[in-house]
Amino acid sequence: MKKQYIIPIFVPHLGCPNECTFCNQRKISGEQKNVTEEDVKRIIEYYLESFKDKDAKVEVAFFGGSFTAIEPELQEKLLKAAYEYIKLKKVDSIRVSTRPDAIDKTILKRLKKYKVKTIELGVQSTNNYILEKCKRGHTFDDVKKASKLIRWHGFTLGHQMMVGLPESTVLDEMNTAKDLAKLKPKMVRIYPVLVIRGTELEKEYLDGTYEPLSLEQAVERCKELCYFFGKKKINVIRVGLQNTETICDPKKSKSEVVAGPYHETFRQLVESSMYYDTIVDKIKQFNTKVKEVEIKVNPQNVSNVVGFKRQNIEKLKNTYDVDVLIKMDEKCPVSKIDVTVTKKYQDFIDE
Repeated sequence: MKKQYIIPIFVPHLGCPNECTFCNQRKISGEQKNVTEEDVKRIIEYYLESFKDKDAKVEVAFFGGSFTAIEPELQEKLLKAAYEYIKLKKVDSIRVSTRPDAIDKTILKRLKKYKVKTIELGVQSTNNYILEKCKRGHTFDDVKKASKLIRWHGFTLGHQMMVGLPESTVLDEMNTAKDLAKLKPKMVRIYPVLVIRGTELEKEYLDGTYEPLSLEQAVERCKELCYFFGKKKINVIRVGLQNTETICDPKKSKSEVVAGPYHETFRQLVESSMYYDTIVDKIKQFNTKVKEVEIKVNPQNVSNVVGFKRQNIEKLKNTYDVDVLIKMDEKCPVSKIDVTVTKKYQDFIDE
């Protein structure tokens, strides 16, 4: 499979008809100015020069705002600027993210004209009460209509959802995942809610009417969603917001994160927790008291198996009194691990 590069172009808050309680797109994207067609060309050129694999697939992705709600004339300019590189065979495809209520046949025809391949919808939740509370300005019906139109017109469909929205529960989030799976997206992004400076949610947090998830809660919720989407063969392409100069550790002076489950390697925490579950399940299957195991793993995946700051290794020792030996094996599939018992507890006693 060919390597794929993404050229991200942020269009902060362009096209959004309202401001959700949790959102400050200029802060989240790290961009403070609107994007022009000249900016699109400059960004594409910059990334193309930095890519090492010249045979890789390249996709231009318009992130950060509601792209299809932008004034049509500006949409055309931005798309045309990117499309020039498709005609030159330097770029393979274009992706956009947008709102569910900013999709119709006319809009999709425009996107087809410029060879847009993927459309991601910012769904966040399928619970209409939660959507209204967050001032999203659309309903789940809008999500269903837009998703069907996108698929019917031959685009690749993606969804974005959030965990930890005001009054959202574990059940609400799992129901959202189930609702989305029925709409058959090829991919999803999962974002835990962070309290961003300058948002209405910040006011709710400061006056005590909103309590963000802890890091542990967010990891557990996202983990269960990853399990679910994995079983449905829906690719989870991101877990957690992209780190920027302003979306970073709240302790840093430039950070716009006021509170919430921020972590610079949030996805690794989720994936490491999933591997921990797998290791424990395999140990339990041995049906004997285990003292030491060897875990064979592809070198690319060692950090996930070991855990952030060796958390998995230490947790296995502290919880189950099991020592772990890591053996790197390039022949081992990246997504698989092989666990074998190297010492039973009786062996340890006999020694």
